[in-house]
Amino acid sequence: MARHKTYDCSAGCPVSATLDVIGGKWKGLILYHLLEGTLRFGELRKRIPDVTQRMLTQHLRELEQSGLVHRQVYAEVPPRVEYSLTPQGQTLRGVIAALKSWGETYLRRKPPEPTAPKRRLAVAAR
Repeated sequence: MARHKTYDCSAGCPVSATLDVIGGKWKGLILYHLLEGTLRFGELRKRIPDVTQRMLTQHLRELEQSGLVHRQVYAEVPPRVEYSLTPQGQTLRGVIAALKSWGETYLRRKPPEPTAPKRRLAVAAR
């Protein structure tokens, strides 16, 4: 959920606002998977196996409050809940695609050469 209700804009203000809305460990992955279409809670859990039920619920609620995710509850037994992106959430398609592309490039990079650890000189106490 956004930490600020208003922003005193400086040069990085739009970036800060965006990261407040979509930042966090799991929100990007949730948005990425919802770009494929409507998913039930359990389907999201399977696609993001490391997220806890509590964190997934919290992030979905925050994304819903931000107007990016729509939550549809069906009056059935057992209850069925589906999540999808709103039109506003769909506007993040290019942003998520750019993050995916950057991540693929980053993961393919040549790992840096290991460097020898720097030795610290022991200083005798006087």
